[in-house]
Amino acid sequence: MLPKALILLEGSRMGTGQLYVQAGKHLGLQPIVLSADPAQYDYLATENVEAIRVDTGDLDALILECYRLRATYDIVGITGLPNPGESLYAIVAKLCRHFGLPGPNPTSIERCCDKFTQRQLLAEAGVPVPAYRLAANATEVESAAAEIGLPVILKPVVGNGSSGVRLCRDAGELVEHTIGLLGGTYTWQTSPAILVEEFAEGPYFVADIMGDMVIGIGAGEFGPPPHFVYREYTYPAQLTDEQQAGIVDASLSCLRALDLDWGPTNIEFRWTKRGPVVVEVNPRLAGSPDPQLIQLAYGIDLITEHIKLVIGDERDLRKKHSQTASARFLVPDRDGTLDWIGGADQAADVPGVAEVTWYVKLNAPLIRKGDARDCIGHVIAASPNLTHTRAILQRAVDLITWSITPFPAINE
Repeated sequence: MLPKALILLEGSRMGTGQLYVQAGKHLGLQPIVLSADPAQYDYLATENVEAIRVDTGDLDALILECYRLRATYDIVGITGLPNPGESLYAIVAKLCRHFGLPGPNPTSIERCCDKFTQRQLLAEAGVPVPAYRLAANATEVESAAAEIGLPVILKPVVGNGSSGVRLCRDAGELVEHTIGLLGGTYTWQTSPAILVEEFAEGPYFVADIMGDMVIGIGAGEFGPPPHFVYREYTYPAQLTDEQQAGIVDASLSCLRALDLDWGPTNIEFRWTKRGPVVVEVNPRLAGSPDPQLIQLAYGIDLITEHIKLVIGDERDLRKKHSQTASARFLVPDRDGTLDWIGGADQAADVPGVAEVTWYVKLNAPLIRKGDARDCIGHVIAASPNLTHTRAILQRAVDLITWSITPFPAINE
């Protein structure tokens, strides 16, 4: 009998990749990672996992590699890891379809990954979304912003992790970011296309869904504008009955509008004067630390339950307990070289701290980009109530220090 293998496309620098590998092993599977650059994932050696270099953007190459692996393994499931880029999930869906394995609808995933198409489908279904326009050049961006009214959000039509996303509060910021997107400094996954949309103002919430079941709703905070760099996430969000019902109803409406009836979905909202407004629908499990926060808050291991779904096993999405779990992201205030980190072990020893994780190595160059890649680590804490959790988290974060030496000045 051949060993059962779980194929994982790409990894995650924020820790979720290792959790998938560990969960797969716990379920008696042999995880195998296919990646364009396996060397970037340190945990592969730590976990003693087979990793194969292959172009994960090339469906034909992936199909051939899976056929090769089937000589040695019984491939029982294929999935991609959170935050590899939404377009990879369409390839995962096609791979699953090709090999007759459980997976999402490739067409649904592809339509969802195009933010303009996603907006159109949601609007047509009556789901509240910001006013939006599609622009291909600076003239169209300026015209769209004038129609919508400043401030506006500029974002690439395809992308994730807030890469290329910026709040433009005046004409100067609009011109500056348009030049940044179209002037060669931004790396496009597709041909350049910009979504210009209304800035939906209000508290930020995120709904984590499996199938058609809303598992939990978290609250998030970001650093200072105009960028959207994560600062803190908390589960469960402190919601009124109206907010809870509104977000659940809007989430299910999104699933129907986008034909997302299989697997994990992550939906971002702003609670505005007109109620919940959908910021983004992501046809995948949220990246770290959301799965860890959900497990601490509700006792539901979404990563294990996702793998069970991928391999066709029965899931258990019942809540086991109720706690408040929060994560604080560690973000540098300058570019430069990370010289040293102090206090991490002491922070991890604070009662109630569940995890202190770093995404970067010492002596690594840090170049802030104004998106999720600016985060260099996180601290997670949990307790029976929000006040206590916040106190634990702050105590732990206050113990952590680091030093960044600025890059040498370049003489003009």
